[in-house]
Amino acid sequence: MTPNTDPTEKSVMKDATVLVVEDNVSNFVLIARMLGYLGIHCEWKTSGYEVVEYADTLPRLDLVLMDIRLPYEDGYGALKKIRQSERLKETTIVAVTAEASSEQIKKARAAGFDGFLGKPLDPDRFPEQIQRILEGEEVWELQ
Repeated sequence: MTPNTDPTEKSVMKDATVLVVEDNVSNFVLIARMLGYLGIHCEWKTSGYEVVEYADTLPRLDLVLMDIRLPYEDGYGALKKIRQSERLKETTIVAVTAEASSEQIKKARAAGFDGFLGKPLDPDRFPEQIQRILEGEEVWELQ
């Protein structure tokens, strides 16, 4: 084993399930491919509407990547509902939005998100960001 190899590094992500709440198909495909490359199973919802009901059907949920601008119910509304669910209230929920600014980060933090990733997502940084999030670290980054 090389000194830089952490035996737990892959195990954090290996069995993880991530729910991606994203209405743009090409954005979802990009995220799903990057998660798949990491060996992470992902599920997809196109709106915040009924996200709690859907998430309740999943046997495991480690992380929700939540777009803010969604049809029917935005990411803030969905976040509020998830936080009210007894089973899901402790789930890590990270805002993912093209409206990336320090003001949006403040708003997301005040609303109760656990992190923030600005779009466009950087394929070179995304794996490390997801690993840090799944290890319990808060990630608040504009890109």
